[in-house]
Amino acid sequence: MQKEQKFHQTLTVLCTLRRKLYSSVGNCCTTTFAMEKKDKKEKKSKCSTPCKDAFELPLHVVVKMETTETAVLLLSSPEDDVVVVACEAIFESAAEDANKVQLMELGVLQPLILLITHTNELVRRNAFMVLGTMASHSAVRNAVQQMDIIPTIIEKLSIDDLVLQEYGTLCLSYLSLAPSCKLQIFDNKGLPVLIKLLSSLSPDVQKNSLETIFNLVENSQFCPQLLEFGGIPFMLELLFSDYPVIQQLTLKIWQYVTADKESHGTIRKDLGLEKLIEILKNGEYDDLHVEALRVLGNCVSDSENFQLIQSGGGLTVLLELVIPPKLSETGKHDLLPVKSNSDEIQAGAAECISRAAQNSDSHRVLHDFKVEEILVELLSGDNDCVKTFVCQTMADMSSYVSSKELFRDLGGFPALICLISSENLLVRREAIQALANLTAEHQENTMTMCEGGGHRILVQRLCDSCPRIVANATAMLYSIADQEAIRCELLSVGVVRALVEPLRSTDSQVLINATLCVCELVLDADARAQLQNAGGLIALVGLLRSTNMEVLRTTCMAISVCAKDEPTSVEMCKFGALAMLHEMNQADNSNSKFRELALNSLMESSLSLKYGLTDHLASSDVITDGFYDAGKLGFDEKVLTLLELFMEPVNESPPIVVANAAIEYVYFSLLCHMWGLEKPRCYLFNSRVYLHTKSSEGGQQTERYWKLMNDAALRFLVKEVKESVAILNDEEEKYVALARQVSNAMGGAIEKEDLHAFGWLLHISLLKYKMQCNVIPIGMINKGFYCHRALLFKYLADSIGLSCTLVRGDYNRAWNEVLLCKGDPKPRRYIVDLMHRPGTFLRTRTPAAYRYHSI
Repeated sequence: MQKEQKFHQTLTVLCTLRRKLYSSVGNCCTTTFAMEKKDKKEKKSKCSTPCKDAFELPLHVVVKMETTETAVLLLSSPEDDVVVVACEAIFESAAEDANKVQLMELGVLQPLILLITHTNELVRRNAFMVLGTMASHSAVRNAVQQMDIIPTIIEKLSIDDLVLQEYGTLCLSYLSLAPSCKLQIFDNKGLPVLIKLLSSLSPDVQKNSLETIFNLVENSQFCPQLLEFGGIPFMLELLFSDYPVIQQLTLKIWQYVTADKESHGTIRKDLGLEKLIEILKNGEYDDLHVEALRVLGNCVSDSENFQLIQSGGGLTVLLELVIPPKLSETGKHDLLPVKSNSDEIQAGAAECISRAAQNSDSHRVLHDFKVEEILVELLSGDNDCVKTFVCQTMADMSSYVSSKELFRDLGGFPALICLISSENLLVRREAIQALANLTAEHQENTMTMCEGGGHRILVQRLCDSCPRIVANATAMLYSIADQEAIRCELLSVGVVRALVEPLRSTDSQVLINATLCVCELVLDADARAQLQNAGGLIALVGLLRSTNMEVLRTTCMAISVCAKDEPTSVEMCKFGALAMLHEMNQADNSNSKFRELALNSLMESSLSLKYGLTDHLASSDVITDGFYDAGKLGFDEKVLTLLELFMEPVNESPPIVVANAAIEYVYFSLLCHMWGLEKPRCYLFNSRVYLHTKSSEGGQQTERYWKLMNDAALRFLVKEVKESVAILNDEEEKYVALARQVSNAMGGAIEKEDLHAFGWLLHISLLKYKMQCNVIPIGMINKGFYCHRALLFKYLADSIGLSCTLVRGDYNRAWNEVLLCKGDPKPRRYIVDLMHRPGTFLRTRTPAAYRYHSI
């Protein structure tokens, strides 16, 4: 207690001396920041001589850390002079960040907040100085935010006190970093106050005000308010400040403001563009060129702005800045070289030109300035950022036909093709975009790209990590794949295998373009086999689950193309294509026709599958060797190939009946080739053909045998039909003769009441047991039921060019329908009797026909 009283007495004596000193110094003692001031003659910045700080008077109190707590307590003293000196002591202590936190924990903030509204000028000023200094620490800032101090600070900024304004704006600049404080500053009309302070005589006040405004305009909702309160004219004056930090802050604020096109009219009205161009023309302001170019880049895409910039010499300045010194020295361009042309400034100028090219109205002007020559030469430079913007400009200017062709004539394509393989992702992305735009709907440019090997590079880019690159690569490949020579070359460099990865993409545009490429590239069996072996079919079928309608549409188109041969079609069915398409076709929407096309294509390519699913084959469905009847199938059932059915162990299910008169081992070798299996070794033993191959699981040897479809009986029957039936002149006679041939081969005519004694089921079972296989050649069946006879009739009729259908009913019934006139002017549909009265014709939808195909 005695120590504090003694300290209090000492402070009282010193305060008397302090008042005298303050009266002589007055308001002249300001400037917390020693900012660099730009000397335009020397072009170098030098430190201004600041006025001595109020806390640096020759007579002052130094309070050690152990007395800091006492100084905080004295802030509540009723004597103003004591409070002034206590603030000075705290200010000196707060110079270190660690002390700021200790002071906050001692409770210095509460009395300070009261003191900033004090009636004594010195108390109020010193309190602001301490508060502004302490606000630089994040922990202090967070505590101050909870005290609702912003309205008070904004109110006191109207006082004509440079020190108060300096530290008040400093405090706001720190607080405005928090989103909640930004809104509070705006709601308390802080923005107009800050704008007014931009004309302060103190550069520190200007700087702090600009920093606060910068923090505000980072939120785009405050940018229009800055225009509304007339902030642009004040900042225009600050562009030519003696302090670089003020100039740079001004330009950074402009970057946010000019991002809103609504501000462009105000900028033009206040001659802001002219001042920007003036800065760019002045080499002494080269440290501001980067920021100025960013502001100009926001404005140049506007047509009116571009005209104003061009008429004021701004476009010429941009072209001067974008040309590297080594290019200027060649003398190939009439533009004057710039004294200092850093990579960053060059990139900024290139970005401005790129932004200008986004507006088609500027293309003619850019073309008149021969910008194409500059852009093509810049492609060979070392600055990746510049090359990125150059490619963007070329992509935009490709809509101008003269530029599109000039880029080709100037040799721009080889450089772009080279950049597609750049290690820089942005360069690759923009280069391929430029190439895509330049070749779009332009045959000569497309051929130039292919002659330069661009199509081969595009195949390599299909595995790129950037979806936009892959989308452009697939789009260009699709556009050139309709030319047979190019398509063949693309296939030779592995384009089908490379397309598998894009088919697994999650990007919609990549998927759309990739599926379109599949439509153009897999037109032959070899290409489809490559797609299957590379895993492309399962990826393609998986796209049927897409919710994007355009992806779904192009996927259905690709499936329709891939389903042109049976092995590929069956493989897609195994992956669930059939079930998904059938389910989707139940819904009625805009894509139903494409889905229906895909579903029909799958079934048309495999008549065995179609018959199993629909129980009907039309007269136009011509069955050939290898057709098999596996019974009724469901769309959700697993689809097995004939080879897989052969490999299954014998079961109790009805046998699979196959019609094949071809040479057996040749046929199976072909099957194995088409399904991508290891080619089996076949050999004969006791009239049986054995298949010896390696199992795909575990590499173990498995040996299965069956009497392959070397159906000699069927071949003999086909030969006999061609020699005896095909030569007949009357079509009806041909049907009759063929029906009797089939009946004789399948056990002859059977009366309906004698069907139970026919014994066809036992005969079929014995064949399965004898062959130890679920697949039975139809030529081996000597006792055939309705289903067997109808199948044989259809096969033989198709082999000699007779039209008939194949329809499956219930309970192993099946029949054939033919069109005959039989004395009528119009042909009518008849069922051919193959069981009871072979060769008899039963009019469809009659009791006789119903009795034939029903129990």
